[in-house]
Amino acid sequence: MCGALWLALPLAVAEPRCATDDLGQEVCLDAPAQRIAALSPGATELVWSAGAGDRVVAVVAYSDYPPEARQVPSVGSHTRLDMERLLQLAPDLIIAWVTGNPSGQVATLRQMGLPVFAIEPRSFAAVSHTIKRLATLAGTEAEGFAEAERFAAGIAGLQAEFAAADPVPVFYQVWDAPLMTVNNDHLIGEMIRLCGGDNVFGELDRLVPRISVEAVVAANPEAILAGGMGEENRHWLTRWQAFPGITATARDNLFFIPPSLVQRPTPRMLQGTRLFCEKLEIARARR
Repeated sequence: MCGALWLALPLAVAEPRCATDDLGQEVCLDAPAQRIAALSPGATELVWSAGAGDRVVAVVAYSDYPPEARQVPSVGSHTRLDMERLLQLAPDLIIAWVTGNPSGQVATLRQMGLPVFAIEPRSFAAVSHTIKRLATLAGTEAEGFAEAERFAAGIAGLQAEFAAADPVPVFYQVWDAPLMTVNNDHLIGEMIRLCGGDNVFGELDRLVPRISVEAVVAANPEAILAGGMGEENRHWLTRWQAFPGITATARDNLFFIPPSLVQRPTPRMLQGTRLFCEKLEIARARR
């Protein structure tokens, strides 16, 4: 009996793993992934969340969380991959960013026969689903599924807490030059809605539209939230102090949000969403 069980173990470990990515393509591996390349900072976090951080052999620039990710070899930036270095690291699974990675380079990787799993979570539910799919491909379901459920439960709790919150007209600044925001279809747009915010640029067609300072002044948001270049850089908010006619400026509702907590589709968005909601509660109290 024991000998038969021992012989069966290698077969269980080598069981094929399949999942459908965000381009609708099924990716199948002959065995759980052992050498994973994550081609965006968000993808790196998600692989760790799925319980497979010890399998990551390649990351890109700004992959700084968790701290262990900083020790993994970099293969360029998410916009320009060092293909030679990436191939030297021999990944058996590549996690690509649908709209962030160079389409030509990603296509080349596929043509070479490398398994590429493309992701772009655009909802809280999709973040959980992505973690589960990555865990399936890595064979780390126990840890990955638990983390996905923890995140989903946390988001559900915030949704219940702020379901009846009074609306606050919000401008979220995603970039400074050019000035950029998000529409309602963006994951950050879902965050704004959950907290009772009314995205003043939510109806624009583009997911991440460019706008003008004049458009922000005309929209007259009650709260302005922004990140910046880095986790402690608040200078993007100083520009709005020159416009006292904006309600957000007049009431000092100019709030800094660490960008990695809201601009990466990872479980840390739970922390970022809680912070976002707290800022809007401050804005409500200042009415």
